[in-house]
Amino acid sequence: MHRLLCLLAGSLLLAAATATVAQQSYPSRPVRVVVSWAPGGASDLIARVVGQKLGEQLGQQLIIDNRAGASGAIGTELAAKSAPDGYTVLFGGVTELVLNPQLVKVPYDAVRDFAAVSPLAFGYYVLVVHPSLPAKSVKDLVTLAKARPGEINYASGGSGSNLALVAELFKTTARINLTHIPYKGGGPAAMAVISGESQAMFSTIASSLPFVNSNRLVALALTGQKRSSLLPKVPTFAESGLSGMDVGLWFALLTPAGTPREVIARLNAEVVKLAATPDYRTQIEKLGFEPFTSSPEKFSAFMKAELGTWGKVIKAAGIKPD
Repeated sequence: MHRLLCLLAGSLLLAAATATVAQQSYPSRPVRVVVSWAPGGASDLIARVVGQKLGEQLGQQLIIDNRAGASGAIGTELAAKSAPDGYTVLFGGVTELVLNPQLVKVPYDAVRDFAAVSPLAFGYYVLVVHPSLPAKSVKDLVTLAKARPGEINYASGGSGSNLALVAELFKTTARINLTHIPYKGGGPAAMAVISGESQAMFSTIASSLPFVNSNRLVALALTGQKRSSLLPKVPTFAESGLSGMDVGLWFALLTPAGTPREVIARLNAEVVKLAATPDYRTQIEKLGFEPFTSSPEKFSAFMKAELGTWGKVIKAAGIKPD
């Protein structure tokens, strides 16, 4: 019996030592980072900052592999079906991991097919309106919309897009009726509001900042719990008297399901370490986001909660999956 216990103890120590060695030796070659969107967008820009800085910490090159198409489904499927060895990781976001699976048929399961590593960056949405609209606050806009139901329209990058769904959440929360005008992307939607063709929209901070600073758009409020350093004078929705708008745009690092736990632990530890560095924080904040990390377990729970939150919005808006 004593000998058996010794053998078991020895096996456990060997397994622990092997896991430690594996964690320390990973990565031993370059790591591919799949980005499901084209170069130049927020997802790609943040991924490149993360890739450079994280690669320096890991001592290996992180190669950004842009696989755009099908609203993020092509790249996400590629990552899901890659070998679970830590040498292909997904730089994913709320659109391809939470929204699309509830709106269209996708060839992956965001929860089953991936192992969470950590969120990386979180950004808030800003509600902007054309300067001619007689609304300089959320309260003004809500009052105006209730007096003129359906007459005020909002632009978005398309039905079911994240910008449209945030607007639908606003409509439901404020109990107002706005008319949706979908465009082919966030850029054309912004141009429509700037020209006065549409009157309001939700946008990312980075996208709308130049137009707000040049007085071509008026920023009314931010989603989230605190103000942005890029728009310090713009209040949050909560400060404006409307709760229930604590939502945002996030990006995260995931690996294919089945990736060794020690590899996930190493990646998570390096991401947390990275988020604490001043240079990284500065670069992310310039893009309108802020570093956001957690344990793999907490991030997995967060992602499931996001599926529930946006599922309710999609149902309330009457959007049917394609």
